[in-house]
Amino acid sequence: MSVVREFMTTDAKCVVEDQTLEVAARMMRDMDCGSLPICGNDGKLTGFITDRDIVVKCVAEGKDARQVLASELATGKPFWVDADANVDEAVSMMEEHQVRRLPVISDHKLVGIISQGDIARNHYAEQRLGEMVEHISAKEHMSH
Repeated sequence: MSVVREFMTTDAKCVVEDQTLEVAARMMRDMDCGSLPICGNDGKLTGFITDRDIVVKCVAEGKDARQVLASELATGKPFWVDADANVDEAVSMMEEHQVRRLPVISDHKLVGIISQGDIARNHYAEQRLGEMVEHISAKEHMSH
């Protein structure tokens, strides 16, 4: 049985809820990624932010990314997976919530991120991965 801990990226960083969207955007640029978990000052996960969130909910609204805090986009309940969960559970959560990556939590703290790419690179059952990508892509096309 493969567990999430074996597949995840461990150098995950989070933007702190009282940091600005400009800081979040720079972090994404520097780490060459399109999304970040949002953590409270206590290190606990409070949300997830994407580059698209910054564009649509800040820039397109005429707001200043130097003024808007990450906490303002940390809406809803963040989805996450436990580091010791079975990889199948992570895949099912990605399908259910229509996301390509999930924060990985251990002892209530962020310890990594698991993405479709991480699973694919680790040669996870190709048929299962293909089904997940197809399912998520189909939903995305319907929502646009």
